[in-house]
Amino acid sequence: MSESSPDFPPTSIAAFLRCCAGEWMGLRSRFAPSDGPEAGEGDEWHTSERGELLVAFLEPADAGSVGGLSVGPKGEPPRRLLFSADGELQAGDQRGRWELWPDGSLELVLSQGEGELRERIWFNKPNLRLRSTLEQRADGSLGRASFSSEIRRVSRPAA
Repeated sequence: MSESSPDFPPTSIAAFLRCCAGEWMGLRSRFAPSDGPEAGEGDEWHTSERGELLVAFLEPADAGSVGGLSVGPKGEPPRRLLFSADGELQAGDQRGRWELWPDGSLELVLSQGEGELRERIWFNKPNLRLRSTLEQRADGSLGRASFSSEIRRVSRPAA
């Protein structure tokens, strides 16, 4: 996908999901607030890790679907995310909703017991994707958070 592509930035959920397909190299920073007396005294509240993520577009299964994604770290079984046209989201046995915002970002919200997990994905460029994730506990407090920057692996043109 080139930067001058008329499909960038994606303006529909189907185009957004197709734009996600690829092999991504990423750096993820995770944050876990400490509720104990040691809060703020050290670097234990965050970690950073590199990784590779494989994302495949799944064609719509029926008229009520807009498609889906098969997502997983390289070398591990992928997780399937299925998107319905009415904004519903299915991720394994979890249910949630999705919304494509006017700013071009995709927000996913999954229920986790009494809490929820919110993820926002957006493209800065066709081959640069950013993600933020927030977990909200049942009592409304922050459980964990992460921020990822991901670069699409592209092959060099043949000489």
